[in-house]
Amino acid sequence: MNGIAVSNSSCLIAFERINYFELIENSFDRIFIPPAVFEELGFTKSWLEVKPLQNPNIEKALRDTIDIGESEAIALAVEINSDYVLLDDKKARCIANRFNIEIIGTVGILLRAKKLKRFTEIKPILDELQTVEFRMSQTLYQRALELAKE
Repeated sequence: MNGIAVSNSSCLIAFERINYFELIENSFDRIFIPPAVFEELGFTKSWLEVKPLQNPNIEKALRDTIDIGESEAIALAVEINSDYVLLDDKKARCIANRFNIEIIGTVGILLRAKKLKRFTEIKPILDELQTVEFRMSQTLYQRALELAKE
């Protein structure tokens, strides 16, 4: 998968906690994060590009509904016309969907990696994510395994 992505902190934190951070790095040509996400992370990598919003109007409109990291990520994705926005939160995903941006979450990144044969199975990684407090419903867990044919 190539293209430009804007990320919220959830996917980055999840993969960093299980030492699969390079999976995100290798999944996109460029990855941007807005300043609020940078602050939530507390760290950066050379391949994560912090990019401030030029026009904060969309972010301000969304802030009452979702948190600042998610609202800045969606606004930045719209502003730079990114190919993807990386979000896990259901409410944020619904909002991003209104802007016609392709949304990918942590589980979606794993499924794409398996499809590209970077992994033979994702079940051990899904299980590991659950041990680091990554919130995933049993329905999503089962659906991911079905889609991965595991």
